[in-house]
Amino acid sequence: MTIPIYQADAFTNRLFGGNPAAVCPLKEWLPDETMQQIALENNLAETAFFVPDGDGFMLRWFTPELEIDLCGHATLASAHILCTELNYTKEHINFKTKVAGTLVVSKKDELYSLDFPSRPPQTCKTPNILLEALGGGSTPFSIQKSRDYFMVYEKEEDIINLNPDFNLLSKIDTIGVIVTAPGKEVDFVSRFFAPGSGIPEDPVTGSAHCTLIPYWAKRLGKNSMHAFQLSARKGELWCENNGGRVLISGKAITYLRGEIVVP
Repeated sequence: MTIPIYQADAFTNRLFGGNPAAVCPLKEWLPDETMQQIALENNLAETAFFVPDGDGFMLRWFTPELEIDLCGHATLASAHILCTELNYTKEHINFKTKVAGTLVVSKKDELYSLDFPSRPPQTCKTPNILLEALGGGSTPFSIQKSRDYFMVYEKEEDIINLNPDFNLLSKIDTIGVIVTAPGKEVDFVSRFFAPGSGIPEDPVTGSAHCTLIPYWAKRLGKNSMHAFQLSARKGELWCENNGGRVLISGKAITYLRGEIVVP
């Protein structure tokens, strides 16, 4: 049996930038084990699978290690492939998910906008290993938590200079760790580490912005923001705080079209 596979770079308009995601459109679900093996074989931060469902699609995301509850860049990549490769022409795309409810994606010109749940960070106890795992010389002035640990630094250089110990970070009891600071050219910058999920550093992380957006909206006193994720590949995001929801917008470009041969 063969199934189609695409790969797109999300949250960028240039090849080899942003965050690459594999996208596999299916007519019906493959066994979970097979989808996990495909994600491991792809060895990307996420591989997205979707099947038609009523007025939209059921969508699932797999890292090389596990199925994840929410992923922004692979959702954006899935919408991009539907619109540019699979002749989808409706104004909105409804992606139904196992945990995050229905995620609506809209497209205007080159910009895809993802309507995601807001996940504001809360005060938390800090495990000693967390500070030990993050090198770079600077100490965060605030550590909070939502799905992921959320660490706020004073300036952009603090984020750039972090040198994480991924072995130690893999022992953290969350999916990942968000680090953030005010930006020089944008409202805020960030990085995201998730070695325990098979992703040492994620190039651009939509789900992390479910926490970044409400935090920075409150701190800056504004609901519309511009952000960079400062990985080696770099990502650009336009952000909107809408109370219990956030709007995460970005561009995408197709890198690969092909087929997978599965048993």
